[in-house]
Amino acid sequence: MKITLLGTGTSQGIPVMTCTCKVCQSNNPKDNRLRTSALIEVDGKNLVIDCGPDFRQQMLRENVSFLDAVLITHEHQDHIAGLDELRSFIFRQDKSMPIYAEERVVTNIKQRFPYAFSQSPYPGAPSFKMHNINSGDLHIEGVEIEAIRVQHGKLPILGYKIGSFAYITDVNDIPDKSKALLGNLDVLVLDALHHRPHHSHYNVHEALAVLEELKPEKAYLTHISHDMGLHDEITNQLPENIELAYDGQQFTF
Repeated sequence: MKITLLGTGTSQGIPVMTCTCKVCQSNNPKDNRLRTSALIEVDGKNLVIDCGPDFRQQMLRENVSFLDAVLITHEHQDHIAGLDELRSFIFRQDKSMPIYAEERVVTNIKQRFPYAFSQSPYPGAPSFKMHNINSGDLHIEGVEIEAIRVQHGKLPILGYKIGSFAYITDVNDIPDKSKALLGNLDVLVLDALHHRPHHSHYNVHEALAVLEELKPEKAYLTHISHDMGLHDEITNQLPENIELAYDGQQFTF
């Protein structure tokens, strides 16, 4: 299994427009962050988690030529705004794109992209094949995946686990039942917005406490704000097995 972190930034990305802070002005490419998303290559299949407004740029950068399915964590704009860009894959593969999300999110997507579900679509319209899911085991294109319930402020959303890898973004609380599924992983990608308390995201202190409890072999912090600080400086302050993720980062196991 190969994981590519397509984007590791918050809803505004980094640099933030109009901002003159040291992170937004940094020349280190690891401080430039597109909106959060991940590509999973497993058993000959390409799966994407979330499809935000930078999706086209991310696919071009990683030279992705086919997609088998899209998994959605929740309906916020920075996680679904790029769904229209699936057209290139849909046309090349000549079939509707399977999209997996819970019922509330499926309804939201249908409202935002009604032309993707038209009985008489205009030429060039995308076509989505929606799959309602909930927490629990999924079988997508022959790949076993576990959807894991977490909390994003007042909004219940999903994280995803494949084998010994899990991806949990936009979270400020993981129920004990879900934590039981996340212990002792090889790799855990986890939300950590910045250093201050936040109503719907872990900050660094909270994320580190969760990682101490779950004990993954390796952890990467994602959904990072420019208020976090410079990538290299913050990573050097973290435990040896934990680092700030960066766009384009890859790991195979």
